[in-house]
Amino acid sequence: MLRIEKLHKRFKNGFVGLESIDLTVNRSEIVSLIGTSGCGKSTLLRIIAGLDLPTRGEVRIDDIRIDKPHPEIGVIFQEPRLMPWLTVLENVQFGLHYLPKPERKARASEALVKVGLQDSAHLLPRQLSGGMAQRVAIARALVTNPSILLLDEPFSALDSFTRLQLQDRLLEIWEYDRPTMILVTHDVEEALVLSDRVIAMRGNPGRIHQEISLDLPRPRNRSDRDLQYWKQKLLNSLDLSNSQTLVLEV
Repeated sequence: MLRIEKLHKRFKNGFVGLESIDLTVNRSEIVSLIGTSGCGKSTLLRIIAGLDLPTRGEVRIDDIRIDKPHPEIGVIFQEPRLMPWLTVLENVQFGLHYLPKPERKARASEALVKVGLQDSAHLLPRQLSGGMAQRVAIARALVTNPSILLLDEPFSALDSFTRLQLQDRLLEIWEYDRPTMILVTHDVEEALVLSDRVIAMRGNPGRIHQEISLDLPRPRNRSDRDLQYWKQKLLNSLDLSNSQTLVLEV
């Protein structure tokens, strides 16, 4: 279980990015963070990943306090950040230098199967489409078998068709080991299609404004009337003229 308690972040220039963030994410749950620009979604994700430290408060996985990168946490960024001189397989196994070579290759190959790129192991990054490159980045995050996977707008740079394909692929990947997933996205529909819960943040400093629990089977029909209803509710909630904090269940 991931616990975020009384989290506050003040930067060196005095800007307060986050204030009073309390959130519990259960094992195998998929949670999306959405919100207005500058409300601290990516900052919160970096703190959960141990890439940044809070000013106050803490992040814990069970009884472990997170204050640096941890092998239980995998991170996928907006850009794939692949090393252009390495093949797909070499990129995926790059972080496993502490393991014997046969085990590195076996684990990387298994991760490529999960993302559907087992036949592309020999390719270089320049030979990949944008969607394929992002799947390599997902495989690289999966190769250490993390219990928590953090995704910072991983599909935002892709065309609409590829984005929809990778949303479906992400759910297929989740089915293998059911890691806890926390996804930062600007796409309200993406959040509703993928998530067990949607957390809406807003303000400067960023705070949790609204929470929606979605007790709906997956895969979900994007044109479903219920999803369209909650999409409009979320969009309305991010209207800064409305200051009420909401907790909703679908």
